[in-house]
Amino acid sequence: QVQLVEAGGGLVQAGGSLRLSCAGSGRTFSDYAMGWFRQAPGKEREFVAAINWNGGRTNYADSVKGRFTASRDNAKSTVYLQMNSVIPEDTAIYYCAGYLTSYYSPGADPAYWGQGTQVTVSS
Repeated sequence: QVQLVEAGGGLVQAGGSLRLSCAGSGRTFSDYAMGWFRQAPGKEREFVAAINWNGGRTNYADSVKGRFTASRDNAKSTVYLQMNSVIPEDTAIYYCAGYLTSYYSPGADPAYWGQGTQVTVSS
């Protein structure tokens, strides 16, 4: 049974930084691409970032490009999302997601989801 557990959410001021983490278990973590999604109140869940199996390639939504960085430590079965220069529009529940492939394909649906962690950016 695959489990993804996020941590690191909280309250941060606009312009500040936050790092989310997601620990995976239940399968060979290093074999698969991972992603980050978010859902703001009253909005649909949206793609934020993805990282391939070895961290060699990343993809970002235009809204976070240049501010957020996805990375992974396969030895720790953990993926990270470094959030810099946050803005109030980044307020959302952030979800970690696991794919069934080694490389991320735009538009692909993840197979596994974490429970989410709340990020609130104050102005």
